[in-house]
Amino acid sequence: MKAPPLKAKVHVFLKPGVLDVQGKAVEGALHGLGWDGVANVRVGKLLEFDLDGSDPEAAKGELTAMCEKLLANTVIESYKVEVA
Repeated sequence: MKAPPLKAKVHVFLKPGVLDVQGKAVEGALHGLGWDGVANVRVGKLLEFDLDGSDPEAAKGELTAMCEKLLANTVIESYKVEVA
């Protein structure tokens, strides 16, 4: 019987200090709709995965390699990996 897949998430955001144009646009739109208490909106990406295997630490290593090679532009983006 095959083990159930590991559930994983990767969050990708612009690094602090990098202008988030989408975040600023969303913030401005929210202010225009009357939500004036909203500040510092950041827009990022959430990627969800089902992974074969039973070792969460090995899966984190694989996902980190994926981020470094493809999923994140590490010059301007940071990422966080979660495996459950």
